[in-house]
Amino acid sequence: MFERLLRILTSPAHWCALALGGAVLLLKGLGLLGTAGLGVALLGYAAGWVVGGLWLGIPSWNAAEWEALDFKDEGDAREAMERALDGVRRLTEFNPENKIPASLQARVLELCKALDELLQQWERSKGNLSLQDSFHARHIAISYLPEALNTYLSIPARYATTRLLDNGKTAVDTFKESIIELEAKVGQLGDDLAGQDAHAFLVHSKFLSQKFTPQGLDAPALNLPPDPEKKS
Repeated sequence: MFERLLRILTSPAHWCALALGGAVLLLKGLGLLGTAGLGVALLGYAAGWVVGGLWLGIPSWNAAEWEALDFKDEGDAREAMERALDGVRRLTEFNPENKIPASLQARVLELCKALDELLQQWERSKGNLSLQDSFHARHIAISYLPEALNTYLSIPARYATTRLLDNGKTAVDTFKESIIELEAKVGQLGDDLAGQDAHAFLVHSKFLSQKFTPQGLDAPALNLPPDPEKKS
């Protein structure tokens, strides 16, 4: 409610109305309108609202229409991915016309969280993703997920839940399958990095074991004094 009221009060039409209504009051204060009073100021406000609305757009009481997500894979990869994920979250939470079922909405948000965790894991990992996997990781966040969400939201809600597509499934079921595929890929990328880190940890552990056991090749000779009790 407060956000809607704020949208109206900060609209160009409202500011035009205030300007014209204020001008009328100023003229009244200067004695140029004779006996005309508050009624004329209200008429001035109403005229300003209409003129400002027709010129700059009538403000809507409802939330603004959603804007399609469009992100570029340029600049710092981490920043580009974070911007895209933030946009997907906001649009999913806004959920225009409630087109995204609650269970699927939660799933999209969980995928965003998984991508965030993959980014953090990627940064601290000692392993490396292949060139192809690096490409997939970036594009899941920057293009694949936003485009899937955009395309789904462009379909009327009733059509998305009832009409079968060429694949024999509804749009909402098809979107769900797309999210499941992206989830699987993100999980695989995380497992690849974790596997490389686990292998590196094992190699280092073996190195330490060889380094500090008496049988290690690098173990120094111990020059201890003779034990007097062993003398005959």
